[in-house]
Amino acid sequence: MWDPRAARARPSLPAGPALAVPAGLSPILSPEPAPGRRPCNSSRLSHHCPPLLHLGLRLGCPQCLPFSPVPAARPAGPTGGLPRHPGWTGGARRGGMEGPQSISLLLLLLLLLPLGPAWHVAAQRCPQMCICDNPRRHVACRHQNFTEVPNAIPELTQRLDLQGSKLKVIPAAAFRDLPHLTHLDLRHCGVELVAEGAFRGLGRLLLLNLASNRLSSLPQEALDGLGSLQRLELEGNRLEELRPGTFGALGALATLNLAHNALVYLPAMAFQGLTRMRWLRLAHNALSVLAPEALAGLPALRRLSLHHNELQALPGPALAQARALARLELGHNPFTYVGEEDGLALPGLRELMLDHGALQALDARAFARCPRLRSLDLRGNQLAALPPLRGPGQLRRLRLQGNPLWCGCEARPLLEWLARARVRSDGTCRGPRRLGGEALDALRPADLRCPGDRAEEEEEAEWQAAARLRGPPGNPQEADGAARPCPRACLCAAESRHSGCESRGLRAVPRGFPSDTQLLDLRRNHFSSVPRAAFPGLGRLVSLHLQHCGLTELAAGALAGLGSLIYLYLSDNQLSGLSAAALEGAPRLGYLYLERNRFGQVPGAALRALPGLFSLHLQSNVVDRLEPGDLTGLPALRWLYLSGNRITQVSPGAIGPAPELEKLHLDRNQLQAVPTGALEGLPALLELQLSGNPLGGLADGAFRSVGGSLQHLFLNDSGLEQISPRAFLGLGPRLRSLHLQKNQLQAAPALPHLSQLELIDLSGNPFHCDCQLLPLHRWLMGLNLRVGATCATPPSAHGQRVKAATAVFETCPGWAARKAKWMPAPRSSARRSPMKG
Repeated sequence: MWDPRAARARPSLPAGPALAVPAGLSPILSPEPAPGRRPCNSSRLSHHCPPLLHLGLRLGCPQCLPFSPVPAARPAGPTGGLPRHPGWTGGARRGGMEGPQSISLLLLLLLLLPLGPAWHVAAQRCPQMCICDNPRRHVACRHQNFTEVPNAIPELTQRLDLQGSKLKVIPAAAFRDLPHLTHLDLRHCGVELVAEGAFRGLGRLLLLNLASNRLSSLPQEALDGLGSLQRLELEGNRLEELRPGTFGALGALATLNLAHNALVYLPAMAFQGLTRMRWLRLAHNALSVLAPEALAGLPALRRLSLHHNELQALPGPALAQARALARLELGHNPFTYVGEEDGLALPGLRELMLDHGALQALDARAFARCPRLRSLDLRGNQLAALPPLRGPGQLRRLRLQGNPLWCGCEARPLLEWLARARVRSDGTCRGPRRLGGEALDALRPADLRCPGDRAEEEEEAEWQAAARLRGPPGNPQEADGAARPCPRACLCAAESRHSGCESRGLRAVPRGFPSDTQLLDLRRNHFSSVPRAAFPGLGRLVSLHLQHCGLTELAAGALAGLGSLIYLYLSDNQLSGLSAAALEGAPRLGYLYLERNRFGQVPGAALRALPGLFSLHLQSNVVDRLEPGDLTGLPALRWLYLSGNRITQVSPGAIGPAPELEKLHLDRNQLQAVPTGALEGLPALLELQLSGNPLGGLADGAFRSVGGSLQHLFLNDSGLEQISPRAFLGLGPRLRSLHLQKNQLQAAPALPHLSQLELIDLSGNPFHCDCQLLPLHRWLMGLNLRVGATCATPPSAHGQRVKAATAVFETCPGWAARKAKWMPAPRSSARRSPMKG
């Protein structure tokens, strides 16, 4: 136990000329604790103050300071920076410092004082209206209407809660004086803008909460400097789009929450760089389209939440990129059918939620490429029957509650499979009458009567006839009291306003759907044409599916009366032409899907009848050239997909002027040169896909006309053998990603003017590492990026990274002279703003 008498008995320092210790320093030099406080622990003291202990001096230990949630800062001592603690003395030190002291010793003491713990002083600061928990290094300033980050927060604060403030804008380097932060809460702060570099300097931050603000976009470098961040909350904002590279600096991120925003589309490489991501939350958005590579670059993703969106078909190609997925949540989306052709291939998937959608049919092999699936949730759909599922041999739980299951003879294979595979299910029979309300898992196959029971056959026929008239059981009646209409062999769901006759073998477009139908699914039938006024009374229809119907023609006026139609799916048919008269009745059409048809040329006249056309899909047709005027006159067009055609030429004026066009996909065609002239008049172009064309080389200024806007350029797998040193002239700091992988490049120029690159891929090229490659080597040395460039020749350098092959280049002329000038430029995401003041 500490004994003050023993402390006073210690030998004092040698006597010298008398010198009074300044009052502001006396608390630090006092060895005695305040009344009621425990003394400082010597081992703890030696950790915090080793230089002063070496002199035999004892400091007031910060660990002994009491916590006091006083909102205002403590009064400072005479020195201005050293607070006075109650119980500390203000005069000369009693005991060891009591007698004369040498001036040199005091000067040495003053020099060593800054080496003590910084937060001995800083911990005493606390902004007004805040609560500072100094021992735990927490500061809470909730709902205090701050319009900027308070400037009196202790420097060593680890958790800062500013929720409920009125920040509106988070400027660059807003938290630069708080480098020890690990948790930052900015919920409900009315934030509308996060400036580039707003969080630079927070290299230890683990959690950033920006939920429930007013963000509509994130600048490219808004999240720079957060290399340790593990969780990012952006739920409840107004985000409408995600730009590739936005999250590229967050290499340690494990959870990203983007739920309850306004996202309608996920672009390719949207989450590039998130190699440790385990849970991605995208629920409660308006997503209707996922690019095939939207989820590329997420090798650790285990859980994906996409429920409550507008996905009308299973995005199999996009989901297949996340091969490590174990849990996939797709409920509350308007799917009507899931089949093997949707391409769901997830070898590690264990839980799949497809609940509360509009499913009317499920293919037996829909999940054949999900062999480890254990739980399948199909509750709340419109399934009257379900086939035995093939492929998921580990399935143990099948949830079917809320479906209008018909437990007639055709359900016997399902029951036999459930028993054989030992799958638990929880569905309830809607009919026949004698089995109505029976739990599916309580029935045996023998309980289901098959042909030969005349009474049950008649009952089933009656039930099916009634279903055709009223749609699924439980649908409300029309206002006039009549039964809700629904064509024969179709199902019409009142709650979701979806109607469907998918895969019914129909030879003509049926009529008589409910007038409030918003989604109509007629896929996989056998219509050779759609006649005039084929959809009467469907003025509220938003989405029309006519894929895989064998269509060769849409007659004039086929879409008459569809004034609300936005999505038209005509993919996988036999169409070779489309007239303006056929589309005249749908002036609001925004998304037109024509991929995998037989178009030999772009139906330009028909497209010009659609002033609001936003996205045009013409992939995998047989278009061989784009002539002047083919795609002009489309003022709202943003996404143009022409991949996988036979295009050999794109004439100037074929596409532009297109003031809103952001994406142009010309990959997998037969272009032998970049169509530089055709890129004129595209001032908003962000992404250009030219991969898979036999380009051979790149001439000077190939992309000059889109240099002011282009952010992502794809030239991979294009047979490139040479690139002119001025090929990328005009492409400036906006370019974020450059894809040159899988070409035949033996050399490539340095590109120092592309100063904002976040990704450059040079892998798969046979580089010849000699002195001609020295400029590229120098440039790559200054990039904080992985580029994948390796030497193929000479044999002595084979397999070495171009960036690291110093031994190859150090014999080149000029190496020694310029070596001293090399200063690796930090990656844009790692730049730090200069410290002011």
